[in-house]
Amino acid sequence: MDPIIIGLLMIGCLLALVLVGFDLAVALGTLSFLGVWWIEGNISISFNLIGESAYHAVMEYALSVVPMFIMMALFANLSGAADDAYGGVNVLMVKVKGGLAIATVLANAIFAAICGVSIASAAIFSKISLPQMESRGYDRKFALGTVAGSSILGMLIPPSILMIVYGVLVDESIGRLFVAGVFPGLLLMVIYCLGIMVMVRIRPEIAGRPPDLSSRSVRMILKSILRPWQFVFIIGITLGGIYAGWFTPTEAGAIGAFATFLMCILRRKVSKKSLMGIILDAGFTMASLYFLFICATMYSRMLSFSGLPVIISGWVATVDLPPFIIILAMIAVYILLGAVIDSVSILILTIPLFHPVVRSMGFDPYWFAVISVISIEMGLITPPFGMVVFAMKASIGDSITIEEIFRGVFPWILMMTIALIILIIFPSFSTYLPHKMAG
Repeated sequence: MDPIIIGLLMIGCLLALVLVGFDLAVALGTLSFLGVWWIEGNISISFNLIGESAYHAVMEYALSVVPMFIMMALFANLSGAADDAYGGVNVLMVKVKGGLAIATVLANAIFAAICGVSIASAAIFSKISLPQMESRGYDRKFALGTVAGSSILGMLIPPSILMIVYGVLVDESIGRLFVAGVFPGLLLMVIYCLGIMVMVRIRPEIAGRPPDLSSRSVRMILKSILRPWQFVFIIGITLGGIYAGWFTPTEAGAIGAFATFLMCILRRKVSKKSLMGIILDAGFTMASLYFLFICATMYSRMLSFSGLPVIISGWVATVDLPPFIIILAMIAVYILLGAVIDSVSILILTIPLFHPVVRSMGFDPYWFAVISVISIEMGLITPPFGMVVFAMKASIGDSITIEEIFRGVFPWILMMTIALIILIIFPSFSTYLPHKMAG
């Protein structure tokens, strides 16, 4: 059989297996093994593929950045950094109508610079900010939408796990991918804040009642504002060092992990039990990610054996369609898949096919990385299976329904669409910093 047909069959089988709930890594590895065997007619080549893919995937230096930032996020969470960020911003915004919602967006942006995972941000801020908004009489759907929508910043503002995965898959600079997300992340944050102000102006009742400040002294207010300084300092050192070229993303992650560990010690949050728990959590997370990367490497090589990426790139180059129409089709695929499966899986499934096409059309890879991440993240809050929505439901419990969250996130989907349109029209938001970066 024609290798192209075999490649297409393997892609179809992979999508079918994922949609019925089959483990992605196992599906990738199994189908890659069978696909190469079918194409080459020699099972020993498939066995060699396993060994070579395992070696090259695990030995990839860029992957060492992942455990560093995972440790950084876990120590930051243990130290109470998310509470500090929310508390400090909340005090600054306390007199603004809808200030708690704006504080949630800004705190999520700060926490995104440590966590890098939208689902984790949604689960954490469901516990931190949602009860406070409800206690102040905020409309429940508005409050739920605020938490879900602002959690998306976790995958855009560096250090983003999605950017790391993207960089490993296409062999692009992770440091430049990180800084590519800075301006788009700030743009999305500003659009969110403006959107909240517009919604509150149209319907003032959704923002509840003003806070009672009579019981708060000046000392308490200053303490709340200054408490996150350690957290902000760590973010500035790690991300500023990457941009300035002082150290690599892996070194930045190691410095950040050590600094957040010291912060936990200073705040007396570290115990033998909590330290072992963090080490084990990071180990389990990395084991699953490495297995996924090994199988993703097999999948990419199987597609290369079939010749499918070259054929698709050549077809796109000759097809009589404007390049932006093809980009819009890719965005639609991302949004649809984002509503069904997790972000990392989407990148692994699509990037081996999309990236060569994008490069052949002459688009900037950093711009497309940002567009891809926002599109995928939009899918995470889109019905019927938005992953962020289900993470919030699991975190909050039976006091809310899935339908309430989906109704609440609709304005945030519109705001993300506006941000996506701006970034498509003005690519320099994504490309300026990477191309100015030192090194």
